[in-house]
Amino acid sequence: MNPLDTLIELSSQMTLEHAEDVRTRGRDAPDCYSPRERDQAFVHPAQLPNGKSIKLLKTLLSSACERDCFYCPFRAGRDFRRATFKPDEFANLFSKMNQSGFAQGVFLSSGLAGGGVRTQDKLLDAADILRKKHQFKGYIHLKIMPGAEKDQVYRAMQLADRVSINLEAPNTERLARLAPHKTFIEELLRPLRWVEEIRRAVPAHQFWNGKYPSTVTQFVAGGADESDLELLTTTHWLTKNLRLKRAYFSAFHPIRDTPLENKPAVTPLREHRLYQASFLIRDYGFEVEDLPFASDENLPLQSDPKLAWAQLNLIHAPIEVNRADRRELMRVPGIGQRGAEAILAARRIRKLRDLSSLKKLGVIAERAAPYLLLDGRKAAVQPALFGG
Repeated sequence: MNPLDTLIELSSQMTLEHAEDVRTRGRDAPDCYSPRERDQAFVHPAQLPNGKSIKLLKTLLSSACERDCFYCPFRAGRDFRRATFKPDEFANLFSKMNQSGFAQGVFLSSGLAGGGVRTQDKLLDAADILRKKHQFKGYIHLKIMPGAEKDQVYRAMQLADRVSINLEAPNTERLARLAPHKTFIEELLRPLRWVEEIRRAVPAHQFWNGKYPSTVTQFVAGGADESDLELLTTTHWLTKNLRLKRAYFSAFHPIRDTPLENKPAVTPLREHRLYQASFLIRDYGFEVEDLPFASDENLPLQSDPKLAWAQLNLIHAPIEVNRADRRELMRVPGIGQRGAEAILAARRIRKLRDLSSLKKLGVIAERAAPYLLLDGRKAAVQPALFGG
């Protein structure tokens, strides 16, 4: 198999891995590729932490794996063709792709073969060759393998813009249902702790581009019958204590020839609600206990969590736009971070008395109206303002 075919094979096999900053999962690749199908199989549009959009190659160094995680398409013993790159083979191929403009960044993971330390060394070698031999200065997201050592985590942080390890489940009990031979604290959570310890101990200038790499993780939502409350409680703790940049949620869908192949798929809408809730916690000042969980400790699927919270808390107690602080404003549906800042700036000059003024500030006025007072008066939706 030539290097490009190996890359196509590995990338198209990543059916469970979540595309970076993209809300869709990979699909089973066709047996025969047109050029367009081949390109779409393993290059994804992605948004970097700085907001810049790039074409991201998302692939594995190897799909061979010695672990037998119940949900995973790469689990040991599953009957499918495996493929493997040597670190220098991968680095050489990606460098050519980068120079041709085909891919601007890389997300590199791997199946676990020969232990976490050995597999991590191969990932580090590939990244090191890219940085040193090929002088690649673009974006690298590098996976941390279960069982990796602290020095390897440190080296990954020196080479990559982002590092991650997938927790997959929110706690030890739930992980046992998904991956009985992984240990939640020692193998998965501890490397995330190490990243934060290293950040606190080592100056930023010693890392790639003089910056600390960001950290992310992923959960298989619904794979272990966990609740949204469990997932978001763990996410909040990681964000607060380990400076996790964000959590990815991948709605469980069964993979043929795995122990969970007959488990019903989880609706992608649940994944969407988890993202919305996690952003409320990270960016909008919400606490986990503020979120509108149902009696089963899950978020309502029929409404986004911010709107559901406002219906419970603001519909009969609307806030005064001219007095509310930033945190209060951001809890109103239709008002985001920029909208709240714009309101605070505008009302230093004048009182805000109508919805048209809010619309000019970037507020989705018709969405915010039921939860606001404008100079002491309930905001009135004007049909002409909203075109109907």
